[in-house]
Parts: sequence; structure tokens; C-alpha cells
Amino acid sequence: MKKLIFAFTILACTLSQAQNEVKIDLFDGLILKSIEVSYEHFLNEESSLGISAFFNLDEGASFSYNEKTMFTPYFRHHFQSRTNWRFFGEVFIGVNSGEKEIKIKDAPNTFKNYTDGALGIAVGTKYVSPKGFVIDIFGGIGRNLFNSNAPSIVPRAGINIGYRIN
Repeated sequence: MKKLIFAFTILACTLSQAQNEVKIDLFDGLILKSIEVSYEHFLNEESSLGISAFFNLDEGASFSYNEKTMFTPYFRHHFQSRTNWRFFGEVFIGVNSGEKEIKIKDAPNTFKNYTDGALGIAVGTKYVSPKGFVIDIFGGIGRNLFNSNAPSIVPRAGINIGYRIN
């Protein structure tokens, strides 16, 4: 029991000393009637791990994502800069689900549910103000790997605003 408490204390101290960011995607919320929230934990000055949760609120729109939901763990490498703007590259794994329209000759169109995993890359830039305000802009693409009913391409794009917690 003492070892468990010691391990938990070390983990809590490590996470509390690191930089963390909490963000929401404005682009998805205003343009596409969906919501995406993200949490990013910095391992050091150049590397971070994060996770995003995406929920599509209007699937019937003429222009929207195919996915109903998508959970995206990611790794980012940040390139050093002497300014508050930094560039980054990202590798992500997206677990997504939704419906895909299946067209069958001489039959009404039907929809089939899918769940799939995508592997992809993205690039972007991030601004961090001295007070902790964060804006990041990114875009990328992934490919679904396992389900033939899923769309083959998964987009990853956004304009996030948030706050950095030290």
C-alpha cells in the first residue's frame, strides 16, 4: 500500500509541474455545428501528448464531417522558436464512428454504421501568450485501416483556443 501511495504521489507531482493545455475548437463549433475539446500534456519543451474528443451535432448538414464521434490521441513535436509562435508536426490515431451510405443498384439507399481506427499526420502552428492564452491552427489527414464500410480518409483540422496551465 505504501508503494502505491508513493507512486501516486510521484505521478501527481510530475503532472502538476508540467505544462498542460485545455482547448476547444472554434472552427468546428461555429462552422460545422460540432464540438471538439482537447487536452495536451507537455513532456518537455519540444514534445507533447494529447487527446481530442469530437462530437458531430448535425449529421444531416450538406457540409459536415462523416464521423459522429472521434477520439484522437496524438503526439506533437514542437519546433523551437524565439517568438510566441511555434510550428509543430503531429502523429495521431483516430478512433472514429459514424454511418456510411451504401448504394445498391435498384434499391433504396441504406446506411451502415461503422467504427474504425485511423492513422494520420498533421502540421500546424501555435501561439502561446505570456499569460497562458493559447491559439493553435492545424490541418492533416488520416486513413482508416480496418473497416471497409468506413470512409477511407479522415480529416483533422481545427482552430483551437484555450489556456495553458503551469
